[in-house]
Amino acid sequence: MRAHPSIPAPDLVLVASDTFGTSLLDDVHRGLAGQRKTLPAKWFYDASGSELFEAICELPEYYVTRTEMAILSRHLDEIAATMPPGGTMIEPGSGAGVKTRLLLQASVPATYVAIDISRSMLELGAAQTARQFPSIRVVAIHADYTRLDRLPEAVDLGDAARTLYFPGSTIGNFTPEETRAFLGRVARWLGPTGSVLIGVDTKKDRAVLEAAYDDSEGVTARFNLNLLARLNAELDADFDLARFRHRARYDEALGRVEMHLESRVDQEVTVGQRRFTFRAGETIHTESSYKYAPAEFRALCAGAGYECSNTWTDAAGAFAIYRLVRSASATTITPHRTGDGT
Repeated sequence: MRAHPSIPAPDLVLVASDTFGTSLLDDVHRGLAGQRKTLPAKWFYDASGSELFEAICELPEYYVTRTEMAILSRHLDEIAATMPPGGTMIEPGSGAGVKTRLLLQASVPATYVAIDISRSMLELGAAQTARQFPSIRVVAIHADYTRLDRLPEAVDLGDAARTLYFPGSTIGNFTPEETRAFLGRVARWLGPTGSVLIGVDTKKDRAVLEAAYDDSEGVTARFNLNLLARLNAELDADFDLARFRHRARYDEALGRVEMHLESRVDQEVTVGQRRFTFRAGETIHTESSYKYAPAEFRALCAGAGYECSNTWTDAAGAFAIYRLVRSASATTITPHRTGDGT
């Protein structure tokens, strides 16, 4: 990564390949071979997918981003005050978006650590952050954060207080079991005195939830279908996107919105020299987004060894930002390999 001569270039840390676990091809073969076809949501975010997601965040139906932004803006000073001066802010699945820049400007940590599975997006975001905040050391870690048990030694954060920033309701892509495992894993990144700032979407009317994931302009549909376009481009697959359609539905029993790609016809598709059969109406489950009532999320965190020290929400209770700290009785949680939150 290049930077202006007066601006320090971000430190790019490349971790061992086994941190990424399975490859895109392996994940696709395994997911499409199952009795219920799935694709991991982490593969949505190539360049086109990231652009489409940014467009989703601006849609009138997608309340998540604007509601979280309003909460952060209203309580920015109070939230920033929970981050000790001279500390470290760590953001898995980084993007250096508006919310991140607001918090960096208000809290001014000594170091900002961005972690992402997409090297191109990681480098772009880290470079933009370094240009805007030349006084902050910017470290970019190219890794699958869902499999990163410990931060690489090369990062060398010293004893500075650490805050994990996990906005945007990304935690909802994990099952409850995966959420507990993830929080147990990041406890190793943070140490005993670190804290977590996390965005969580709440349960609400089915119509509101389903509209947020199936907008009238069809942007979310293009985002979902772009995953198949990526497989065509990178794996020489032969998906005909016109033969699939986007579906979104809220499963009230599980408390999650599910996104699917439904086959319109009986068909066969080739991916990396393997053929997969689809029946008309059969779906590929591409993403889940769990919604939590406040008491549910606090109980889930308690099971992972955390206490909720602060909660910030909007007047309607549509979204919440929580600050989590390790509970006094917390014990070290042995990490295990999770799924991909789909």
